[in-house]
Amino acid sequence: MSKSILIVDDELHIRALLEQTLEDLEDLGVDLLIATNGQEALDTIRAEQPDLVFLDVMMPKMDGYQVCHEAKHVLKMTNTFIVLLTAKGQEADQTKGYEAGADIYMTKPFDPDEVLAKAKEIVGL
Repeated sequence: MSKSILIVDDELHIRALLEQTLEDLEDLGVDLLIATNGQEALDTIRAEQPDLVFLDVMMPKMDGYQVCHEAKHVLKMTNTFIVLLTAKGQEADQTKGYEAGADIYMTKPFDPDEVLAKAKEIVGL
């Protein structure tokens, strides 16, 4: 069964950087999915049930906290690992992220090597 990773960010350059960082995983059978806002992310999570989601917090239509809460607490998607990836690095923001159900909270700017290593670990490569 193939693995999938959903990249969610409303900023094109961040999405491109994440795609570039994770593209080698496609050779190992991992599908990369993209969403550009919170509603699209939630729809994709519901339909595709990705193994891993890199989720931005500040986005149009629905923020990352709402998406995370909906996926983890409402849809009960315990097998989907959610990494909140955001510029909001305050302790209160992190607490809010973990309360919403995030598995990991990473701040931007992020280290691509760290993101790739984390992704490989989470999807079991």
